[in-house]
Amino acid sequence: MGQLSKPVYTTPDENFKAGKKGKPQPIAWHPAFIEAIQLELEDYGDFLEFHPEYQLTSEPLRVDCLVIKKPPDIVIKKNIAAIFRNVNLLEYKSPNDTISIPDFYKVYGYACLYASLEKVPVTTMTISFVQSHYPKKLLTHLKNIRGYKVEEKSSGIYTVSGDILPIQIIDGRKLSVEENLWLKNLDNRLDAPGVGRIAREIQRKGKGARVQAYINVIARANADIIEEAANMSKSAKSLEEVLVRTGIAARVEERNSLKIAKNLVNMGFPLETVVSATEIDPEKVKPMYKTEMRR
Repeated sequence: MGQLSKPVYTTPDENFKAGKKGKPQPIAWHPAFIEAIQLELEDYGDFLEFHPEYQLTSEPLRVDCLVIKKPPDIVIKKNIAAIFRNVNLLEYKSPNDTISIPDFYKVYGYACLYASLEKVPVTTMTISFVQSHYPKKLLTHLKNIRGYKVEEKSSGIYTVSGDILPIQIIDGRKLSVEENLWLKNLDNRLDAPGVGRIAREIQRKGKGARVQAYINVIARANADIIEEAANMSKSAKSLEEVLVRTGIAARVEERNSLKIAKNLVNMGFPLETVVSATEIDPEKVKPMYKTEMRR
């Protein structure tokens, strides 16, 4: 069948093409998942290669993410990557979807196909499934039909043993927010504190430009919940827009500009963003940052 095709990369813009007039556009969860995985493993960024939508053959057979360790013997001390070997296949399902039994065998087949085409030992590979639900049906099948042993090694991470390939299934909603902020919050059930944590972390790390797909998905998937506070329309296109327009912690009756500005300052937004959103004199906003620093 020949060599594998080059990795196929997608951009957020390609995943937000306009649909039919008057109908909501589908939310592109997969590009956000790629960014979330990269953020979770950023401490090892120099040693990992990420290949989104990796095309396995000339036919449309693609795994959601292929992670290759460079060098192979690097030790990754991260809960979601504890099983990682040299070549790691990741399959992701959006919050309203789930990993089915056929999905399991499809990705398992991808691993075998990759090992054959790339001529790498299957023992150097792993498979990970990520979703936002407890995979009860699949785990029952793996235990009762395949005879595998399943253990929840840490919250939300189920390791499957008994096969030549290390396998894990991750329930994103059960992950620790302290350990897995990005995957934990890749969801359509966020609350205001959860969105606030994401905003503060993005601001602290200065990664806004690198997580646009993630930001867009979180904003669109949680717009209804966030917008309740300010009776907003559903046309927000970025997390920052949603946060700025709601003020997150501000109630509808507390919409005056100074209160919204204070909320944004407390969340860590820069002076330029606060001034632009509230149209307040910058000299009136600057003291709010000094107050926050003294806390």
